Amino acid sequence: MTVESAGEEINFDGLVGPTHNYAGLSEGNLASARNADTAARPRDAALQGLAKMQRLRALGLAQGVLPPHERPNIAWLRSLGFSGSDAAVWEQAWTSEPALARAALASSAMWAANAATVSPSADCADGRLHASVANLQTMLHRILEAEQTERTLRRLMPDDSRFAVHPALLAHDTLSDEGAANHMRMAASAGAPGVEIFVYGRAAGEARAGFPARQTLEACHALARRHGLASRAVFARQKAGAIDAGAFHNDVVAVAHEHVLFHHQDAFDDAGALYAEVRAKAKGFEPVFIETPRARVGLEDAVSSYLFNSQLVRLPGAKALTLVAPTEVRENNRTGSYVAELIAQPNAAVGHVEYVEVRESMRNGGGPACLRLRIVMTPAERAAAAQGFFLDDALAARLEAWIAKHYREELAPADLGDPALVDETQTALDELTRVLPLGSDFYPFQRA
Repeated sequence: MTVESAGEEINFDGLVGPTHNYAGLSEGNLASARNADTAARPRDAALQGLAKMQRLRALGLAQGVLPPHERPNIAWLRSLGFSGSDAAVWEQAWTSEPALARAALASSAMWAANAATVSPSADCADGRLHASVANLQTMLHRILEAEQTERTLRRLMPDDSRFAVHPALLAHDTLSDEGAANHMRMAASAGAPGVEIFVYGRAAGEARAGFPARQTLEACHALARRHGLASRAVFARQKAGAIDAGAFHNDVVAVAHEHVLFHHQDAFDDAGALYAEVRAKAKGFEPVFIETPRARVGLEDAVSSYLFNSQLVRLPGAKALTLVAPTEVRENNRTGSYVAELIAQPNAAVGHVEYVEVRESMRNGGGPACLRLRIVMTPAERAAAAQGFFLDDALAARLEAWIAKHYREELAPADLGDPALVDETQTALDELTRVLPLGSDFYPFQRA
């Protein structure tokens, strides 16, 4: 493999925003519903996420960071007819339309796995890295994210000769798209040509009882065509029972890295057909499939602990992969003992586990895998990207100081309507545009 074609997977984590709160907005997300209307700790949430990023860096992995979105989303509330100062807009919305106000306040963009679907240049017909912003049209509070996510990705990857950043698909039920949370990739190594697995919950027009199936087959097909994947794409249907058990995204029950796919027995409608198609399309590697039996770990434990919403990574020089799991996995007797047995097997494909503390995110329904968007870049692509998004000790220290300065220690439900919250968050985000390479016109309030 040439230096130009060699690639490295870089995890770009979403930085938890100053309005991190528990509103229970996400139907089908059991943790979100369970913790609705409890007090959140925004400062702890952001610091936990930053500590996770720094831990992966300490293990020898490249790490990036993506900015939080402007919340409350005052520009959107103005489009709904609220007027006056920004603080007045927020006070009116909170008082008269609390459901809309809660959507405008959500800090859900922290879960960068939903930001976009990314295909490395090694897979794409035109030799460019392709990223398609997710429309997230199933949930009101998330459909608001696409515009700013696209702006972020264009700041990160500005060179059109190397990167193709696509806007979100039309926000319609037919093209419902949740980004990388329903997308996996298998390959001999990060930079080698791979097989991209798109996981969907329904086809357009299908009615179902239970929780929403957020990803459509039609959206998956559109993304694969956009990215020029041709024969590299595989389409697999998520099992309905998994969705109804709280696996609102595929990454709650499955995770893949390099040649390994680690998943729950009830993740897919037809795992055997998926295996066969991946094997047929795999070039230069033999896929390894690790299926966790439901008799060993039930869906309830898998979902509550987020066993599969972990990151699979290869540490420098390691023969086996490492599972980066939330501490909740270790605290659950069934999942903790299962992981211990998994990594103890002779010649285990997943031979190590690293536990990280992201409890504030977990309480809102997002584990380590939710917090990151994986982007495989060649050395030339990394050099062409905006360097200020790549985490190092100096940037981590600046972000930690910024969080300590601007984030509230606690946000209780009674605090959310406080008009002062608008000025606090805008002041914080304005300063952040000088910490990350965002520019003075990045956030809507800066252009107003």
